[in-house]
Amino acid sequence: MDPLEKLNQEMLPFAQLLGIRLLSAAPDRVVAEMLVRDDLCTRPAVLHGGAMMAFADTLGAYATAINLRDGAGTTTIESKTNFLAPGPVGTKVTGECLPLHRGKRTMVWQTRITSQEGRFLASSPRPRWSSRACSSLELHCGLT
Repeated sequence: MDPLEKLNQEMLPFAQLLGIRLLSAAPDRVVAEMLVRDDLCTRPAVLHGGAMMAFADTLGAYATAINLRDGAGTTTIESKTNFLAPGPVGTKVTGECLPLHRGKRTMVWQTRITSQEGRFLASSPRPRWSSRACSSLELHCGLT
């Protein structure tokens, strides 16, 4: 099964709530879009920063997941987003998630969010920790 098919079969409930639609998925790139709905906006009617961050985080989770061994899991260990422009209600935003680092225990993904017109809206590097079993003991182990 290819990565896009796998992710679509295992769509995260929160991704469904946000309305994220995966466009492509490979071990080195995940692309998705999201409609800027009124219920995801702040005032004036532009995409809420938290919704934009959740979109970026979800793409980082998907990108990490397709790079893990069977049975491994992932969690975000740091989150930072730079907001550069608004996403108006009624438009679509596109997220492209690319790897900055893919190690055995940690991965760092950069998600670039753009408007329908290609305007750069936000950038979000996401370090993620991965393990076979996310026990509290392993969460305290050193990261590579």
